[in-house]
Amino acid sequence: MKQKIVIKVEMTCDKCRSKAMALVAATVGVDSVALAGDGKDQVVVVGDGVDSVKLTNALRKKVGHAQLLQVGEVKKEEEKKKPAEAAAVVEYAYPWHYYQYPAAGAYGYPQYYSSPGACWM
Repeated sequence: MKQKIVIKVEMTCDKCRSKAMALVAATVGVDSVALAGDGKDQVVVVGDGVDSVKLTNALRKKVGHAQLLQVGEVKKEEEKKKPAEAAAVVEYAYPWHYYQYPAAGAYGYPQYYSSPGACWM
């Protein structure tokens, strides 16, 4: 069961934000990390089997004051958005003749091979 965790962290600069994002992303079980809130001071974590208390304590030690705001299950609407985004990807097929291999060198051997009778010793 995936859960959504929202943690408010005092982050005053971009370096603090990237440090917090890296710390949360390196945690086992985390699927996605995002910043939310007016001042980009909330970290939204979606994952499976993530311990919210340990994650909050780690953020307190490494970044600054952190407060656990919300822990809950991921709603069905958020899961339905992902397949719709995947359907928007369009792949273009190129004709095969654009990717031809280079022609062989003299005597039917590629240019990077030596002749079969040569000895290098």
